[in-house]
Amino acid sequence: MNDNEKQVKLVIDGVTGVGKSSLAKIVSDELGLVLFEEIFIDENNLLQKFFRQRQKWAFPMQVNFLNNRFRQFKEASSIRDVVMDRSIFSDHIFARMYLELDYLMPEEYDVYRGLLQNMLEHVAPPALMVFLKVEAAEAVRRIHKRGRPDELQVEESYWRRLNEFYNEHYSSYNSGNLLAIEVSEMDFVNRGRDRDELLNRIHHSLKAYCRDYQPSRQDSGKAF
Repeated sequence: MNDNEKQVKLVIDGVTGVGKSSLAKIVSDELGLVLFEEIFIDENNLLQKFFRQRQKWAFPMQVNFLNNRFRQFKEASSIRDVVMDRSIFSDHIFARMYLELDYLMPEEYDVYRGLLQNMLEHVAPPALMVFLKVEAAEAVRRIHKRGRPDELQVEESYWRRLNEFYNEHYSSYNSGNLLAIEVSEMDFVNRGRDRDELLNRIHHSLKAYCRDYQPSRQDSGKAF
């Protein structure tokens, strides 16, 4: 692959509740990148079935989400000037956790891993991966604050364990350029200084890693 051919500019990732979707929307508005919100196609209600019977439904749910994320990432790669809310490059986090918790059998995990590896051969990592790191207690607080019924029914230990897997995954991330930001004390939705700090860090990292990066707001803009 030459230069930035078929390479998504930016992916924002982090555990549930950290604020990925909010920051992706802010970045899209401020830097002029096309927003790809996290895809969620679940026509068979696999997520609800999973939380009722986790060992039975973990595999079909995970493969379904993997397939959707692969399709979405390929589409985003064709546009390139994109900011994505989560992507196929963190799908493995969930599968690893489900294997450890015995929601996935080893044989199911091996099938999943083979599918993932085949898919990753057909896409390039994003030019920049932003990992929003947060304390588990703060992530849980934010989940309860936004009050989505499907999240509130999940036990707190699930979110805490998922946060551990996120931290482990990104402590050894080697697929591309990574910008990890601790956001436990930040409120980038409601506090302008926090929002500007994140935009500055993302903006300058994109400038460093993307030769063809051209934000809609230039260096003379307020945030930069």
